[in-house]
Amino acid sequence: MKKSISIIRTTMVAATVALLATGCTKNLLDQMPTTEVNVADFWKSEDDATYAIMGAYNATRSVFDRDYYFDGQGEYTKTRGTSTTSSNAGAYNPSSSAGYSPQTYGDKFDNYFEGLYGSVNRANYVIANTQDLINRNVGNTANLQRIIAEAKLLRGMTYFRLISMWGDVPYFTTVNTNNSDVATLSRLPIAQIKDSIMADFNYAFDNLPLKSTQIGRAAKPAALAFRGKLQLYWACWNKNGWPELTGFKPDAGAAATAFKAAADDFNHVINDYGLTLFRGGEPGNIDTLGGADVLPNYFYLFQPIANGDAEMIMAFTHGGTNTGQGEELMRDFGGRTQESAQNWVYPRYEIADRYQLTTTGDFAPKLIPKDPSKAGSTARTDPNSAVNPASYANRDYRMKASMLWDYEKIMGMASLKSTGLAPYIYKTWGTKITLGGVDYITFNTDGTKSGYIFRKFIRNYAGQGRSDGDYNFPVMRLADVFLMYAEASNEINGPQADAINLVNKVRHRGNLPPLAAAKYASKDAFFSAIEQERIVELVAEGQRAFDLRRWRTLEKIWGGVGATGRYLLDTQGSQNDRYYNNAIDRDYTRAYIFKIPQSERDRNPNLTQNTPWL
Repeated sequence: MKKSISIIRTTMVAATVALLATGCTKNLLDQMPTTEVNVADFWKSEDDATYAIMGAYNATRSVFDRDYYFDGQGEYTKTRGTSTTSSNAGAYNPSSSAGYSPQTYGDKFDNYFEGLYGSVNRANYVIANTQDLINRNVGNTANLQRIIAEAKLLRGMTYFRLISMWGDVPYFTTVNTNNSDVATLSRLPIAQIKDSIMADFNYAFDNLPLKSTQIGRAAKPAALAFRGKLQLYWACWNKNGWPELTGFKPDAGAAATAFKAAADDFNHVINDYGLTLFRGGEPGNIDTLGGADVLPNYFYLFQPIANGDAEMIMAFTHGGTNTGQGEELMRDFGGRTQESAQNWVYPRYEIADRYQLTTTGDFAPKLIPKDPSKAGSTARTDPNSAVNPASYANRDYRMKASMLWDYEKIMGMASLKSTGLAPYIYKTWGTKITLGGVDYITFNTDGTKSGYIFRKFIRNYAGQGRSDGDYNFPVMRLADVFLMYAEASNEINGPQADAINLVNKVRHRGNLPPLAAAKYASKDAFFSAIEQERIVELVAEGQRAFDLRRWRTLEKIWGGVGATGRYLLDTQGSQNDRYYNNAIDRDYTRAYIFKIPQSERDRNPNLTQNTPWL
């Protein structure tokens, strides 16, 4: 298998440069350290700027490459914990595991707030010092402007994430080396920050290359796609409101303008750069129920073989084994059967019904949870039983590529070697079993309580540890752009032929037929079809919770104020988690906006608090 080389390696040298000063002690302590670069000896060449932007990518990666945890704030993925003991994952470590549950998460992200500003400061450092090189006529101006463009793209992405969670936030573009530099900053209104982010994305678009020759370095389509996404969110906030953000006043005219601008940007991304879906968007082949030797193309989209593919408009690179820069997708998504992985993230029972039938292009009859352990149970053969493997026949190919149900198999691994295929059977862990005359040891995990586990992101070959992955985690994919374009254009003009065609292209990779006419008979119907594709196409990629908040559909999902909420089930009928039971208004308002960290307010008296958290 071809392995791509990561552009981000150990960049901690660049991380320390901004804070170093020349010493004055004329003794051994005044010697050059072997692990740090003195600021007086850096920023002498274009190479220094290139090295520094790698450090900025590394810093920004640390607050984007585990976005899949955020899916736990929605209804289709469970995030029961995190692998945030790793040195490169601290920003994602919430103050409690409830940070990634559908309720009571808004006050758990102090570390993330801090990590995002660390990314901002790193980008500011690169911008200021690279501009100084230009001013001193050092290096190639176009190359240095490209580096500034990359840093501004990263800064814009980070501020975009900040405003999408906290609304009004402090904004600065200077290099800060101690707390006193920011100790009196007030929160800037979101509209002003949005305009500054747009300026960053505009500069990035103007100065990035059409296509990068290095995997992991951004090009024009990334700037354009993020600019479109910012405008889409701005349109949603103005259309749907954000009452929890004090001072923000929705504007229908601003919403319409932003939807159109978003559609225009996405249209250019789709049509101007020769981008294509992975493997042409073809579904590929699929094994029989229970088989794992032939998996659909969608599965390989989330394997290292897809690194550098045209669908990956922007992705953060990882070095793999012995680099200290490996991703931990296997650790988070796999079970004990895969290098003692921990199964921190798994599909909820409710996602299974979202996968449509390849025969009709519409939903199958709802699965029925049944307990196969009861005396005389026929749960394994009953029609539509959630524990009957036949209930999963003829489903969207993305289902088999994304998850396992009872009697599906997956590659086992231990000590960097294959242990053969392991059948997954819920609540039958690490047990000897014979299927079709072949002896197996069933999949082992101490995690899932839904009846399912993910296959998505889990390598199907041995040789790398659970924390040594080299997959480049995507933060912008072409399929997402297709769906965002369809959403934005639908808001302006209702269902249009080009948007319908793009949604059908996404569906085709699941071997689904085109949408039936009823699915785009109206603006609302087409929006539902778009949402359906976002659910299955982007599952476990960190999109769902942000979608629910910008659409303001939390009450619709969970029942609203005073309702009984929802139990989330497993395939055998157990009621595992219940959310928003007898919820009061504050339960929802606190889910729509995050709490400004109290520790930051203690240091800075000018930081106000979001109203639901007063």
